Amino acid sequence: MPSMDTNDCGCPRDDKDKDLASISPPSLERRSFLGVLTTIGTVGMGAVLFVPLMKFAMHPLLADTTETAWSDVGPVDEFGAATAPVKKLVVIEQRDGWRKVTSEKPVYVLPGPGGGFRVLSAVCPHLGCTVPWKEQEGKFICPCHVGVFDGEGRRVAGPPPRDMDVLESKVENGVLKVRYQFFRQLTPSREVMA
Repeated sequence: MPSMDTNDCGCPRDDKDKDLASISPPSLERRSFLGVLTTIGTVGMGAVLFVPLMKFAMHPLLADTTETAWSDVGPVDEFGAATAPVKKLVVIEQRDGWRKVTSEKPVYVLPGPGGGFRVLSAVCPHLGCTVPWKEQEGKFICPCHVGVFDGEGRRVAGPPPRDMDVLESKVENGVLKVRYQFFRQLTPSREVMA
């Protein structure tokens, strides 16, 4: 009996089985190339997305904060005849991450030595309450914890750890300007906060 060509199951092979046997599986080189190509594409897309995402996440940390700018208090003529503190509101701009905030802060203008001016922050150095000038008593009296300051802003009594904060000021083109800053509370020394 002539030997018959059989397949794996022992059945005789027909022409269809011969055609399937002649087709070889894809070579390993082709699969390796596609794997490398997929990996490169994935890494490339990850890098393309990584850069903008990192810029977005790191922006608040890397962005410059708003420089302490000069704010107009008012014309010098308004304060020339003043014998008591004059309350004024100054407009300041702050940058907080992506947000830009404009706000008004109260300050007091006092006659200074040599015909100049002193500008005091109205923020109590104890816990940050706004300190009003009490004309009747001739003192600044904090409504929160009864901190008392004299007409020059020096601490007289109460829990505040230091005098009222003096702000940097200058006169430019007949206008009094102030550089408004925030100071740390509850400290005996004046520490500027960022």
